[in-house]
Amino acid sequence: MRGWLYQIVGYLIVGLTPMVMAEQVLLDASKWDSSQIQSSSGQVRSEKTDAGLLVSIDPGNENYPGISILPVDGKAWDLSSFGHVRVDITNTGDKPLQLTIRVDDDGPWQSNPWNAENLSVAPGKSVSKKVIFGYSWGYKQAHALKTSAVTKVMVYAGKRKEPAAFRIDSVVADGSPGETPPQNPTAVRIIPENGFLMTANRKTESRQLKPTQMQSELTPQGHIRLRFSKDKSGQSFAFVPPTGKWDLRQFLQLRVVIRNEGPTEVSPRFRLNSDFGNTDFRTCLPIPPGQRTEQIVPFMNDSIWTGPRPEQIRGEYISGNGGTKFGSDAVGAVVISVEKPQDDTTLVIESIRAELPEPVKLPDWVGKRPPVEGDWVMTFQDDFDSDQIDTTRWNYYGANYWDKKTRFSSQTTYVRDGSARLKFEKSKGRHNDDPEGKETDYATGYLDTYGKWVQRYGYFESRMKLPRAPGIWPAFWMMPDRGLEAGPQWKRQATEKDGMEFDIMEHLTRWGPYRYTIAMHWDGYGKNHKATGASSVYFNPDSDGYVTAGLLWLPGKVVYYSQGKEVARWETDRIASVPACLIFTLPAGGWDNNAIDDNQLPAEFLIDYVRVWQRKDLASEVDGPKTPAAGNELGKQRP
Repeated sequence: MRGWLYQIVGYLIVGLTPMVMAEQVLLDASKWDSSQIQSSSGQVRSEKTDAGLLVSIDPGNENYPGISILPVDGKAWDLSSFGHVRVDITNTGDKPLQLTIRVDDDGPWQSNPWNAENLSVAPGKSVSKKVIFGYSWGYKQAHALKTSAVTKVMVYAGKRKEPAAFRIDSVVADGSPGETPPQNPTAVRIIPENGFLMTANRKTESRQLKPTQMQSELTPQGHIRLRFSKDKSGQSFAFVPPTGKWDLRQFLQLRVVIRNEGPTEVSPRFRLNSDFGNTDFRTCLPIPPGQRTEQIVPFMNDSIWTGPRPEQIRGEYISGNGGTKFGSDAVGAVVISVEKPQDDTTLVIESIRAELPEPVKLPDWVGKRPPVEGDWVMTFQDDFDSDQIDTTRWNYYGANYWDKKTRFSSQTTYVRDGSARLKFEKSKGRHNDDPEGKETDYATGYLDTYGKWVQRYGYFESRMKLPRAPGIWPAFWMMPDRGLEAGPQWKRQATEKDGMEFDIMEHLTRWGPYRYTIAMHWDGYGKNHKATGASSVYFNPDSDGYVTAGLLWLPGKVVYYSQGKEVARWETDRIASVPACLIFTLPAGGWDNNAIDDNQLPAEFLIDYVRVWQRKDLASEVDGPKTPAAGNELGKQRP
């Protein structure tokens, strides 16, 4: 490693010229130590060559086969004098190769403490790729990497059906601290003024018109005219942003105003495309000649998410079926096609606008009973009508497994105006208000019923208002609690042996205020970890700005509800049969969030109520309140 030598020279000539740090070699092909290389599994092999490190990946079921490059001495690299890590790679195989480069710090795995970029390498070609600290996935601002404690550089591929081989020619740290990526047109996000993607009052550029097997043109009035032909396959039209993508996170649907300029009735279809998935096509009722209509395209698809079939359960992260994958933060096109066009089918698009619908009116049963028939009894209700947290039910101290930025405090978990409030704020203090606790610069709220109340099966519901400050991760979820006799916390709450984590509402504020995810995790959090769930649940808030999320948990079945509507279900023998406790958290970070903005703090996560029901035939002696003797090893509860 040569960086220290250049640093000394820099000190000697200080005052004569600005000091420029030389690159620091993290993997030297001529003398690397085999202890630096760690394969993700037996599916991956590596060997030293004169040119570099040759990596071979066999076909297999591993989701992300690859290698980790570690510091020689086993300690973390201090790369605080640099701005990026650069990896030079050659594809030694005979087919194109998609790889990911990832740089990790020593943060907890739950907070995804890394920066990463993808790259493509053609057969026989070499590519140099930078991972700029603080940026990921197309150099979008991301996790603020702890550059003084970089623990590894990973290079990995996706699941392989055929062999792959590549050579890592070099891995170096270079650049200057605070480096920012060059402007990438594809990373531009356009927030449309007043929601208008297209209107006669705003200039539309011809490059935004993308016809396929049909004709399109701009009219003198600033509209878009589309001409379709009969018996011609593959006809469609895409209206795209002038650059980058549209950011529609503050909206929930699209409204298209369109006129039939042809002599016969026509039924156009509309869809939104994003980087992550598309909305359903929405088909207009037939538009008579000369008539105008408006078509709504909601972001949420009609089909619900259903869990994976047994043959789909491979690897760690498992996709389900159906549901919505559309991402409103990276919208690339409005697509229009026509069912059974005629030779003279002509449509005129007058405007395209993103908008919010009227606040949702919830079904009458929400908050009053479970969504299905049965002999049910309410077993837990907290409407937070008192002036403080009920500590016979709730803990507001505990261990923070999710980030290293925040601590829990009685000052950030409290009741006001009929709601429990978890507050995220910038303030220095010690975890759990303990003089010996870890000191952090941020405080956050926390609630759980661990050791105080559990239930196996039932219907679990909460009405919540989400914070909007960036970089925050509110969630309503459940974890197993087998009771004091099961042993220490890690055994009591293990998701193995019929246990399961249920994420009923998990939100990253970067997604905007109207989207969350649901998930299930089981078989532990190590090498056997498995997870599945719905990635995009869009919701229309009620008139007070709240979302109500619920979980129906029965033997062998779970059904998730949002605003009184079913959004996901999974029926399988692996559904948990271990009692669980309730949890509300508000850490920083998450797997797809942005940086915290201190100027937008404090922020609050409001919980209006928590209500739980049990079906009488499923009730058991494990359900209900637990005596104080059951304890709470996660942290001493203070009044």
